[in-house]
Amino acid sequence: MPPRFSRRRFVAAIGTAAAASAVPFEAMVSRPKFKLSVITDEISQDFGHALEVASKDFGCSHVELREMWNKNLMHADANELAEARRLLERYKLGVACIASPLFKVDWPGAPQSTFSPKRDLFRADFTFKQQDELLNRATELAKTFNTNRVRCFDFWRLDDQKPHRAAMDEKLKQAAIKAGKRNVILVVENEPSCNTATSAEAARLLDAIQVPSLMLNWDPGNAASRGETPYPDGYKLLPKDRIGHIHCKDVIRNAGGQGFEYAPVGKGVIDFVGIFKALKKNGYRHAVSLETHWRGAGSAEASSRISMAGLKDALKRAGAL
Repeated sequence: MPPRFSRRRFVAAIGTAAAASAVPFEAMVSRPKFKLSVITDEISQDFGHALEVASKDFGCSHVELREMWNKNLMHADANELAEARRLLERYKLGVACIASPLFKVDWPGAPQSTFSPKRDLFRADFTFKQQDELLNRATELAKTFNTNRVRCFDFWRLDDQKPHRAAMDEKLKQAAIKAGKRNVILVVENEPSCNTATSAEAARLLDAIQVPSLMLNWDPGNAASRGETPYPDGYKLLPKDRIGHIHCKDVIRNAGGQGFEYAPVGKGVIDFVGIFKALKKNGYRHAVSLETHWRGAGSAEASSRISMAGLKDALKRAGAL
């Protein structure tokens, strides 16, 4: 029979382990229940500086990769990737997700979307014909940075999805199957300019594509900008076991009251405390990643500092920090 520990001996043993690992006991018992993350270019294009802020000032355990050194990650060369890995190791940060632009393109054969940009977004200028190549690149990068999550989209939004919906679903399904064979999960983001914009549309997509390697990158701010109340209305529609990543940004109604604009987390219309309590209750244990977008403080870094403070306050009030 194994020896029995008294409560005093158990606590003492934990304290000894904490000391041995050079991590304060207080830090062990107050560690976030979610992986706290930030998209690095929401701080700075200087990747090293962004990591320093994320680690030392924000207290993140993870980051999300989209751009670095004024270049989309998909275009990074071998030397840049090696330097990125060195810096991540230096600041002891994991990678929560590869924020790829996969499937953020027009659907071929459909009328061109009014949301189709006249320029590339986040220095990503890939065509539909390049999407299979982009999928390969993104899954390779996931392996490079030791993560199993790659963000994708559901094509630029059409006025009428119905004639093309089954084919778009099949394209996403086959991509997820291919990623799954490489032990990578595609997390499709609900994006207001794409065909899956709200939680309701995300629930439909996940129901149509019953593939474990396709999950949701849930962005309550994006859903709110489409007029949906993300919590509790949108959240209750989602299959909780298929929420694979969370983006955190806030929105507020604009001066005219006809639309929304970005706001610091905690200063907009989204009930993040309620969201985090619900996620915690339903067993979510992956990343919550700040995607600031708001620039009211004058710079990306200053604005992200304010928004991260709001995010951490919401996590603390939800008992998740």
